[in-house]
Amino acid sequence: MIDATETNLLDALAALSNPHRLRIVAALGSGRNYVSQLARDLGISRPLLHLHLQKLEAAGLIRGTLELSDDGKAMRFYELEPFALTVTPETIARFVADHPELGQNKE
Repeated sequence: MIDATETNLLDALAALSNPHRLRIVAALGSGRNYVSQLARDLGISRPLLHLHLQKLEAAGLIRGTLELSDDGKAMRFYELEPFALTVTPETIARFVADHPELGQNKE
């Protein structure tokens, strides 16, 4: 299971901050699915879906696998990685302490 101490908290929070990506996570909560079906189920284009899937995968929240169908067609399936994000002031303080670059003034 991925938790906030094992993954980049900023990446996970950024990935989940988009309504489309929240809908993708919700859809994958009922089981793995392939890109074309996800696009139809969510009512978004495949190129837009790919962008959101890449962001979720980079954050470690989902995993994609390429599989061949019975007729030899390549299909990319996505499924959720088990994750739990507990965001408390203490979690954030630990994350900031472990990432000193966050404390730098970038003005």
